[in-house]
Amino acid sequence: MKIHQEGKEILIGLFILLVVINGLLYYLVTCPVITTPIHILSLVFFLLVLNFFRSPKRHYKGDRRGVVVAPADGTVVAVEEVMENEYFHDKRIQVSIFMTVFNVHANWFPVNGTVTHVSHQNGRFMAAYLPKSSTENERSTIVIRTENGTEILARQIAGAMARRVVTYAEVGEECQIDEHMGFIKFGSRVDLFLPVDARILVSLNDKTIGNMTEIARLKS
Repeated sequence: MKIHQEGKEILIGLFILLVVINGLLYYLVTCPVITTPIHILSLVFFLLVLNFFRSPKRHYKGDRRGVVVAPADGTVVAVEEVMENEYFHDKRIQVSIFMTVFNVHANWFPVNGTVTHVSHQNGRFMAAYLPKSSTENERSTIVIRTENGTEILARQIAGAMARRVVTYAEVGEECQIDEHMGFIKFGSRVDLFLPVDARILVSLNDKTIGNMTEIARLKS
């Protein structure tokens, strides 16, 4: 299991800080009743942050023609027809995946194709599982045109704890399902906006595995 590049500086800084704090406690406080719980909590906290920044290597083995693959680990919290008013300005099927702090937070491209649009909007930091977070929270929007001309919109949304959305996608680049689209730090959500004639393969509360779970099949 690799550590994602977005976490390396944070983990090094946190490790140094915890070593200094626990080292000072060890030499300045002689009561083990006080120091031992702090040492244990420091270790647990570091391991939790380490777990958050893990970056598993995954390879989608299915047929990639017309498939939409989960861009993130998490739980499906929305599958509904909505008006997408930020880019398409028409009806789309929205599939939303909510990530807790225990999920892998790397985001994968959901389809093979060409990136045609990338934008970032500042906003609020309400809980990412709320429906309004899709349009009111800080977010990045990525649109990908597949080989058959269908456009898919993926939206990275910051949550109550997430304060930074990292997007690697750039307009004009060719993207593949196995590649990282970006990363969201500490609790967040990814929305997909699909054509209304797409065949949806997931339901509410389904668990998804990024770059592995099939979300939908696009009409040829």
